Amino acid sequence: MDSKPIPLPAPGTRLDWRLDPPYSARHLAWLLLVLAIILVTGHRVEMDRMAMMSAQAVGNLIGISDDSQVVRGLSRVGQSMWPPVIGDQEEVARLPELDRNKLPLFSHIEVQQRTEQRLNPQTLQLEQETETIEVLVKPVGYLWTVAVKMVETLEIALWGTVISVLLSIPLAYYAARNYSPNRYTYTFTRGVISLLRSAPELIVALFLVLAYGFGPIAGVLALGLHAAGFLGKFYAEDIENADKKPQEALEAIGAGKLKTLWYGVMPQVAPQYIAYTLYILDRNVRMATVIGLVGAGGIGQELKGRFDMFQYGHVATILLAIFLAVFLLDQFSARLRARLM
Repeated sequence: MDSKPIPLPAPGTRLDWRLDPPYSARHLAWLLLVLAIILVTGHRVEMDRMAMMSAQAVGNLIGISDDSQVVRGLSRVGQSMWPPVIGDQEEVARLPELDRNKLPLFSHIEVQQRTEQRLNPQTLQLEQETETIEVLVKPVGYLWTVAVKMVETLEIALWGTVISVLLSIPLAYYAARNYSPNRYTYTFTRGVISLLRSAPELIVALFLVLAYGFGPIAGVLALGLHAAGFLGKFYAEDIENADKKPQEALEAIGAGKLKTLWYGVMPQVAPQYIAYTLYILDRNVRMATVIGLVGAGGIGQELKGRFDMFQYGHVATILLAIFLAVFLLDQFSARLRARLM
C-alpha cells in the first residue's frame, strides 16, 4: 500500500493561523436572554416555590426537616388509597329484582348490623339507632366493574385510532407539497391539520357530549379528530422526505401520482407509519381515561365519581387497572414493531 508523505510548508514560511472559538459575544447575549426568560417565567409559574417545597420534602424524608406540606399531603392520600378496593356490597332491600336462588358468581348474602344517628322528633336530639340489614357481598364485584369499564376505554381508544387513521390518509396526501394538486389545496389542508391538532381532546369532548350525549360516541370522535391532526402531519412530512429516486423512476415509465405514491413512497414510510399509529393508540388509551371525566365514556367517569365521593380505595384500584392496561399495550406494541419492522 503506497502512502503519500504529509505536505510540509517550506522552511522559513511564517505560519499564521488560528481556530475560531465555538461561541461569540452574540451567542453569550442570546444565552443571557434565554436565562432571563427562564427565570421570569419560572417565577410566574412558581418554580421557585416548587423547588423549595420539594427540598423540604426531601429533608423531611431524610430527617433534616421537621415538617413538609408535600409529605403530609402525599402520606394522607397514600393511606386513604390503601388497600385497593376489590369487593363490593349492596343492600338487598335496594335490589327488588334479586333472585336469592340465583345469586351472581362468587356472591353471598350476609346479615350485618348498621348504626346510624337519627334525629328524635320529640327530643330534637341525635340518637344512635342500630338495625339489622341484609347485604349482597361480591368479593370481586368492584374488580369486575373496573374491568368492564377498562374494556370500554380500550374500545374507545381503538376506534378513535381507526377514525384518526382514516381521516389522516387523505389529509396527508393533500398536505404533502410534492403531491398536493396546487398551492391553495396544500395551504387549506395544512390549516385543517393545524385546527385538528390545536383543539385538545378534553375541549372537543365537552362539545361532542352536548351534541351526542353522555357516552363513548363523544370520546371516540374527540380522540379520532385530535389524533388525525397529528397523524396527518407526520404522514405528510414523511411523504415529502421520502427518497425521490424511486419516484422519479416510476414517473419516467408513465406511472401516475397514486401508483408512484403506493409503490415508490409507501415501502419507505411504512415502518414509520406503523410506529406513529401505535404511538397514537398508546396515547389514546391514556387520553380515553381523561375525556371520561367530562362524560365521554370509559373508566374516566368511574374515576371522577369515586374521587368526588372521596373513595380513594376505589381510585387506587382504577389507577392500577390503567397502569396495567398501558403496560400491556406497551409490551404488545414493542413486540409488534419488532415483528413488522
